[in-house]
Amino acid sequence: MAEGAARLSLAVALLVLGLKALAYLLTGSVALLSDALESLVNVAAALAALLALRVARKPPDQNHPFGHTKAEYVSAVLEGVLVVLAPLWIAKEALPRLLHPVPLEGLGLGLGVSLLASLLNGLLAYHLLKEGRRHRSPALTADGYHVLSDVLTSLGVVLGVGLAGLTGLWVLDPLLALAVAGQILFLGYRIVRESVGGLMDEGLPPEEVERIHTFLQERIRGRALEVHDLKTRRAGPRSFLEFHLVVRGDTPVEEAHRLCDELERALAQAFPGLQATIHVEPEGERKRTNP
Repeated sequence: MAEGAARLSLAVALLVLGLKALAYLLTGSVALLSDALESLVNVAAALAALLALRVARKPPDQNHPFGHTKAEYVSAVLEGVLVVLAPLWIAKEALPRLLHPVPLEGLGLGLGVSLLASLLNGLLAYHLLKEGRRHRSPALTADGYHVLSDVLTSLGVVLGVGLAGLTGLWVLDPLLALAVAGQILFLGYRIVRESVGGLMDEGLPPEEVERIHTFLQERIRGRALEVHDLKTRRAGPRSFLEFHLVVRGDTPVEEAHRLCDELERALAQAFPGLQATIHVEPEGERKRTNP
């Protein structure tokens, strides 16, 4: 269940935040501090995703006839905004150390704790991305990519801070922190871009629309003339399709209605989460001339 994955994400995010905060306290590294701040954003994002999923699962009502699934996009946009705030704090801590590098202590234990946190995050990212694809959930997918980025960033930080300890080049610590800040900014942009597309009723990918069109043409062969003007949009795990169905002029209304019902059921079965609205048109509205 998508909500179960979101609850797991929140629990792991809290544990990882505690481990990374401990790693920072043991070493005093601003690079590890930046890593911990990204995990703080993860906690806020996981909480937002959980709340959004609870809203999104509500059935359609009089005020929301198409359901509440866009709540997930709101969550993902919020996550992107939170991601953008973390680099400001990182820069505040890291910039002074560029001019006055500070030697770090307790690196062995601190980096070990950070690696443990990264292992937990890696397992969580895999689970979230798998569940996000299975449930077609923007909130879980955004959370999964966020956590995966956190894992890659953490590994880079651990390697860099370890190298600084071996070479005595303590300036690597603030440089790594600023690199993490840049990575977080890029992540925030990507999350917001994808979520705004959903809020703006972005259509399904062209190849998927073509698959739907081919499916419909095969289903109506011998029973209707053509389908055209396919329009699609996506809202979380649900997709919406509108199209025109052209029937022969002598087709009874009851037969056309029965065909529409069959097409709607077939589409829902072949493309899970797809809800179709069909507009029946007479033969004179046909756009192609082939029989």
